[in-house]
Formats: sequence, structure tokens, C-alpha cells
Amino acid sequence: MSNVIDFLERAGQDALLRRASYVEVELALANTQIEPELRSAILERDPSRLEALLGRGSLLCMQFPGKEDEEEGEGDETEETPSREGEEMALKPCSAAQHR
Repeated sequence: MSNVIDFLERAGQDALLRRASYVEVELALANTQIEPELRSAILERDPSRLEALLGRGSLLCMQFPGKEDEEEGEGDETEETPSREGEEMALKPCSAAQHR
């Protein structure tokens, strides 16, 4: 698996390889010790298949609205915080590369 991660890391850092054609990526993969199924997923640019072959599931990110700054000394400490009804929670899919 580390060979696949090393190749993907190199591809992410190399603008030419990142935007390379099928044949150019195939040539770059020729000198690696990556299994044929993984090579195929990389060549087809299929992240979900690649994640499945690597045994990785999809990752989700959650974003919650931040709390508004409260001014010091104002308001009663026992007052309830205003409700945030109507605010939506957003779920966005994230790639594994974003979690490095």
C-alpha cells in the first residue's frame, strides 16, 4: 500500500504528472511495484474504486456554525444562549488527501 501512497503523493506534487495523459501515467506506473488492480484504478482516475481496494471508506466532514463573540461584563451569566434554530449543518465529502 505504501507504494500506492508514494505514487499518489508524487503525482499530487508534480503538476505535469497530475495533468498527465493516460499513457504518461501508465509509463510512470511502469517502474512501480503496484498491483494491477490498483494501477487500473489510478489510470481510470477512479477514487472510489481506489479507496475500496485500499480498504478505506469515504470520509465526511462536518461544519458547525461558530459561536458569536460575547462581550465581557454584559448580560447575566444565567441567561440562556440564544437558540440557533434554522441554521443548517453542512455535510461535505472529503478526499483522504485533505486529511494529511
